[in-house]
Amino acid sequence: MGRGKNAQNAGDRLVAAARRYIEEHSAEKFSLQAVAGALYVNGSYLLRIFKARTGSTLLQYHNAVRCEKAKALLAQGDKSVSQAGEETGFVSSAHFSHVFKKITGMTPTQYRVQCEGQGPD
Repeated sequence: MGRGKNAQNAGDRLVAAARRYIEEHSAEKFSLQAVAGALYVNGSYLLRIFKARTGSTLLQYHNAVRCEKAKALLAQGDKSVSQAGEETGFVSSAHFSHVFKKITGMTPTQYRVQCEGQGPD
């Protein structure tokens, strides 16, 4: 019984470490090998544990983190859409728009307009 609890705790710690690594390296191109190597685990094992604990893949989490950071930049209003995409690690505006819309349900431009409409009166 104690062994199962230790394995669960180890899995939880691994997922937390993977999240930290992705958050700290979110502007970099995603690499399973880099994440797994930094955590000293097998990539397939990491993928399986992460998906089981979070319900999402490492790449989905990486893109979600990048989009959250892009949302903050877009809401500030001092960065263009392409600058927000570049600063969050997207290599092209088209890819940025595609991923952003897939995650948020709107384009980066639509998000910016929505934020501008919610400003102080």
